[in-house]
Amino acid sequence: MAELAALEDPKTREVNEKHGDDHGVHLSRLRELAKRLKTQQELACRLWETADTAARLLAILICRPKAFERDELDVMVREARTPKVHDWLVNYVVKKSPHAEELRLAWSADPDPVVASAGWALTTERVAKKPEGLDLAGLLDVIEAEMKAAPDRLQWAMNHCLAQIGIEHAQHRARAIDIGERLEVLKDYPTPPNCTSPFAPVWINEMVRRSSPSGSTATG
Repeated sequence: MAELAALEDPKTREVNEKHGDDHGVHLSRLRELAKRLKTQQELACRLWETADTAARLLAILICRPKAFERDELDVMVREARTPKVHDWLVNYVVKKSPHAEELRLAWSADPDPVVASAGWALTTERVAKKPEGLDLAGLLDVIEAEMKAAPDRLQWAMNHCLAQIGIEHAQHRARAIDIGERLEVLKDYPTPPNCTSPFAPVWINEMVRRSSPSGSTATG
């Protein structure tokens, strides 16, 4: 904890706080520290218990994802209230857990929108990598009915799922684009040059173009 405190940078904290993250340690410095520590599950658990954002990010980097029980991960995702901790926990830990599918189903229906967004992130992963058994048309029904009014974090996760369905599954592409065009979610999102807009119709068309034989091979 003393070492993390020494890495604190006021300018980094100022930038992070604009995104809802209350820490001032540059992520590259965190990764360097994690590389030195290597995997240490017990230390990771102790760091998580501090409730300090930088400590929790470090915990995620040095933990053993498959060592957590289902109920532990459920508690952790409810405790992870800052966007970066939530994002890293889902992507670096839960997605590698043997409990991921069980948690995906439970979280997607959770009344807490932040927890539900974790469920949708896991669903997006399945849409891309293991779509067998998913009701893609049913997912589009839910997105069409609920995404427009969803809170920000949940809306973002649902929009990502919408785009992923359109990108990966040609038979649902026209409907996914149509839903995006009608709901206009993230249509005016400020997008830096050379980055793809998160507005689903633009996102879908761009990624499909890139993956086609005549399209660009650029990634982003």
